Amino acid sequence: MHTHTLFCDGRDDVETMCRIAFEKNLCAVGFSAHAPIPKQTGIKSDWHLSEDRLEEYASQVLTARRRWQGKLAVYLGFEVDYINGLRSALDSDIRAVNPDFIIGSVHYLVPVNGAEPFTVDGPTEEFEKGLKEGFNGDGEALMHCYYDMLAEMIAMGGFDILGHADVIKKNSSGRNYLTAESEAVRQEETARAAAAALLVTEVNTGGLNRGSTHEVYPSLSFLRFFHQWKVPVLITADAHKAADLDGHYDTALQTIVDAGYCEHVLFEGRTGGKAVWRKERV
Repeated sequence: MHTHTLFCDGRDDVETMCRIAFEKNLCAVGFSAHAPIPKQTGIKSDWHLSEDRLEEYASQVLTARRRWQGKLAVYLGFEVDYINGLRSALDSDIRAVNPDFIIGSVHYLVPVNGAEPFTVDGPTEEFEKGLKEGFNGDGEALMHCYYDMLAEMIAMGGFDILGHADVIKKNSSGRNYLTAESEAVRQEETARAAAAALLVTEVNTGGLNRGSTHEVYPSLSFLRFFHQWKVPVLITADAHKAADLDGHYDTALQTIVDAGYCEHVLFEGRTGGKAVWRKERV
């Protein structure tokens, strides 16, 4: 349910992803292109779906749905970046496509001092530049800003799945920007808010698939807070190529068991404007 194709920063096309998903005996594939970043934001990106290909993307996924009917469930979705004041899952261009599901993610931070927005999980050089220029090198302020953006995104709503809730660790892991106690407080706040918003949180193996982390997003300790607050979990690969569609699912399953879960959920479409989930025992 978290896949990227040639329409954004993936390596394979829609049909290849469907074919490999079927060959891997998956029950469904959900396409979640990085939603376009509107030009008026001033943010330039080469890894988001371009605005002028929005309808083409939706058309290709819906065509694939018809072609694979009866063999593989195919869902149309987006991964929408929450960029405070600039982009959210409630924006009209996204809603107009009538997606089956939306993943809400925080990749960008917008420094309050007016420095340029930057991605927290991008190249290390970009992260270091953003930390220096946007937060005067203050890692604690950066981390609190990230968790504040998660809180704002959840409060605003409009999405179904909370994306890789601690993706910032790709560049912050081991730097001790927050004390363990402070980070635990922020993580539990996130889990509590997700529960109140009736969200599902993904257990994302993308970092493992690309060799950028040694664990899933979110971490085991973070997942324990989601379990404490009874937030359902969905296992995803954040696949940028078809070969990774089920990458490290065994690790994800073991992690959710270690966090206390005895079930995960599978997406089954949308009814009455709400996502429908089916529980499956681990």
